[in-house]
Amino acid sequence: MAISRLKGIPVTLYEKTLTGYDAANRPVYTETPVTVENVLIGQPSTEDITSGYNLSGKQIDYVLAIPKGDTHEWVDRTVEFRGAKFRTVGVPTQGIESLIPLDWNKKVKVTAYE
Repeated sequence: MAISRLKGIPVTLYEKTLTGYDAANRPVYTETPVTVENVLIGQPSTEDITSGYNLSGKQIDYVLAIPKGDTHEWVDRTVEFRGAKFRTVGVPTQGIESLIPLDWNKKVKVTAYE
């Protein structure tokens, strides 16, 4: 019997670049889409949902597992997969690459984009 290997899907991460300031001196950003390959999409645990709602006031819809070696910024970003947009919530949780046996070492929580 063959053992199947876990494989994630590509997701679109929108990177933010500061392009200037508006009339009220607030920063204005441009979002540029980049594809991040091999991202696992999972359901949040009850603890993720509860703590996310208590800390940010937002309901966590999914938890993304980000592959080792990824250097993108995931805080306060828009993410798109399966035809829908989501917003990252909080700061990603990251483990030590060499101590984690699989291909993913970072968790990012997302909520539905409004």
